[in-house]
Amino acid sequence: MAFLEKNTAPSIALKADGPEHQFLALTGDWTVSTIGDAEKELTDLQVARDQLTCIDVSGIDHLDTSGAWLIHRTRGRLEFKGRRVGLTGVTPVRQSLFDEIESHHPPSWKPDYNGFSIAGFLENIGRHMVDAFQDAKAMLHILGSLGLVLSTVLMQPKRLRSISIAVQFERSCVGAVPIVALMSFLIGAIISQQGGFYLRQFGADIYVVDLAGILVLREIGVILTAIMVAGRSGSAFTAELGAMRMQEEVDALHVIGLSVTEVLVLPRILALMVALPILTFISDMAALFGSGLITWIYLDIPPAAYLTQLQAAISIDTLVVGLVKAPFMALIVGLIACVEGLKVEGSSESLGRHTTMSVVKAIFLVIVVDGFFAVFFAAIGV
Repeated sequence: MAFLEKNTAPSIALKADGPEHQFLALTGDWTVSTIGDAEKELTDLQVARDQLTCIDVSGIDHLDTSGAWLIHRTRGRLEFKGRRVGLTGVTPVRQSLFDEIESHHPPSWKPDYNGFSIAGFLENIGRHMVDAFQDAKAMLHILGSLGLVLSTVLMQPKRLRSISIAVQFERSCVGAVPIVALMSFLIGAIISQQGGFYLRQFGADIYVVDLAGILVLREIGVILTAIMVAGRSGSAFTAELGAMRMQEEVDALHVIGLSVTEVLVLPRILALMVALPILTFISDMAALFGSGLITWIYLDIPPAAYLTQLQAAISIDTLVVGLVKAPFMALIVGLIACVEGLKVEGSSESLGRHTTMSVVKAIFLVIVVDGFFAVFFAAIGV
């Protein structure tokens, strides 16, 4: 029949374009019916990676998705060896085919292990390390973008969204005061009760005041407040930004030319960095009040003696050490919350997963940063 055309076998030729440049010239039909021969020929072909510059597809008669995918995969293998390889002789129709293949890669291979195995254990560790590295890159990206936006706002103060900052401050600080004060009051009371129970055996009841004062002002107050803020405000930030991602509001900001960092991230982080030191101070006072109440009831130490011993045990530096940590912890909580919120995809399951990860990562890093601060202050003798 005249309408039946015979397929032409694919052909590959390695040609030179100067002393240091080579290119692959592809001819024939690159279709699903001939792809087997082409793949075998490409596998057998030895190419000098330092000299290959491009793949010429102008001589191909017929090209379908299978052939385009094989060419794309071959190009990727060559680039993986260390040199940029281009495509020449690509018509607009074939270019759209290559672009479509470029945007649709198959999912990464995941081995299926039955039960525990060393290989599976090591693979999981590797995947978690890669995820941690990607999270660190995302946080640094947001931090750099935040610094750029801050410099712009300093030069143009009118661009600072004061109303948005005030709204976020009201949600992060004013709304959190009752729960922070209550939890800190109970923690301070527990510290004094447990400390008094054991110190009473040695006749050192009065040193419960020293224990509670130093522990609350330096460590417990700021850590407890940061953890509660991470669970309360951090999760709220992640959920808000995630919902915006799901409803394509973030994409709309990009379309109209607004900076997501300036509109969504900056007000939240600034409000949190102002709110956390205030909440930390409230937490310290509530914990000390709870500690004083318990020492009065449980250890028969009157308030006047409690305040006298507390004044001798602590100094203004003790309070400052705790307050200095607060803005840094607020920055960490805000960055993680915003990064996880902007990573949300278009499903409620993704929103829940990233909200949970936001709280877990924030609490973990808050404790890690507190450890670094403890080593730093010990080194400078504070």
